[in-house]
Amino acid sequence: MLWETLELTPGLICLTGSGGKTTLAHALAAGAPGPALFYTTTRILPSPVLPVVTEPSAAAVRAALAAHRAVCVGTPAEAGKLSAPSLPPEMLAALCRCRIVEADGSRALPLKAHLAHEPVVPPEADRVLLVVGASGFGRPIAEAAHRPERFAALCGAAVTDAATPERVAAVLLAEGGFDAVVVNQADGHAAEAAALAARLPVPVYAGEVRQGRLARVTGR
Repeated sequence: MLWETLELTPGLICLTGSGGKTTLAHALAAGAPGPALFYTTTRILPSPVLPVVTEPSAAAVRAALAAHRAVCVGTPAEAGKLSAPSLPPEMLAALCRCRIVEADGSRALPLKAHLAHEPVVPPEADRVLLVVGASGFGRPIAEAAHRPERFAALCGAAVTDAATPERVAAVLLAEGGFDAVVVNQADGHAAEAAALAARLPVPVYAGEVRQGRLARVTGR
């Protein structure tokens, strides 16, 4: 259902931003129209719901996909995390058409501003969905946003100011690099999601990813 709502087709789908990337990645992997790989270009914790493959071989990935349909792949890294798979991108593409990549980190905060090297989106990405956590709306930037000083600078505010939809939109427009926005955690925040959508030139979807509920907010 989420694939249809988000108008996705099999390919390399990158998730950036904050407030539910991993939840969305798992939902997309589970509902993919074929076998799916979930991995990262940065660092993630091993998936708690998908089989995890850390062997650097096409045979191991192929066997896991045949047995489980959706698989998390990666290279063991520090602190028990996974980094990007050691297999080259073209091999991953040959192994599986549906590839969902978490291309950003946000320290579990609902909002984020990026440094110059972030997010890590591969040049071959077919879609880039930026996730925004609606639970950050109305909260001080200092407590709602990862890299709050950068966030405040991009929207012309102080870190003690509230993260309004207008300020979130200003940050997103300043940074760019996405073709759709998913406003997660949006129950009770319909007005804020609509206000954000009105300021963005891309499709915006809002709802509760964990419950599989998203709807398009804007017709752009």
